[in-house]
Amino acid sequence: MDEKNKEPEPDFSNSAYLFPPIHPEGVKFGMIAVFIALAVAVAAWWLPWLSGLVMPLLLLAYGVFLFFRNPERYPPEDENAILSPADGRVCLVQEVPLPEELGEDQAKKYWRVSVFMSVFNVHVNRMPTAGEIVKKVYVPGKFLNASLDKASKDNERCNYLVKAANGAIYGVTQIAGLVARRIVPFVDEGAKLERAERFGLIRFGSRLDVYLPEGVKPAVRIGQIMVAGETVLGRF
Repeated sequence: MDEKNKEPEPDFSNSAYLFPPIHPEGVKFGMIAVFIALAVAVAAWWLPWLSGLVMPLLLLAYGVFLFFRNPERYPPEDENAILSPADGRVCLVQEVPLPEELGEDQAKKYWRVSVFMSVFNVHVNRMPTAGEIVKKVYVPGKFLNASLDKASKDNERCNYLVKAANGAIYGVTQIAGLVARRIVPFVDEGAKLERAERFGLIRFGSRLDVYLPEGVKPAVRIGQIMVAGETVLGRF
């Protein structure tokens, strides 16, 4: 394996946990929070009662940076594994058709595994398998609690139809939640991605749905903790 494609070595230091890599999408939000904290600190010279707000605001700024943390992930060697695209907890496991916006046969049923992401989870999303984005459809909508079943049809979302490297077809949907207000995709139709490669994020709490390929049954249960790019949802 050449140096370019070499898997990064895990970092077990304390600094790796306290100061993880931050996705560029989050830098501007973190800097805004820092600027507000510093502005309050300066204003406290003339208004001493503001001094008690400085530390909470700095901690809030740190929290904003952490929301956009972008750690490395280490997928299992099993090439037949279909991986979770998101950190969080499984909130729904149902047999349903693919999203109608993708234009697929609504009579066919697929196992859908829904992963709910709270504001404390990593929000960078990763590809369940190596494959190609065949179709991508953004749908505007509401901002209901993402753990609810109806969020898959009512909420703002971005649907992806994916053709895996072995030819199997499956779907992935990013769903904005009660707090999330923007889906940020990194890829477009025709993009070819590797397994566990980053394909997007959702800001401030949300949900990811995976419609497993036809014939694949889920290997997870409701309540189980997921790690994006590492936890196995099912196998070909």
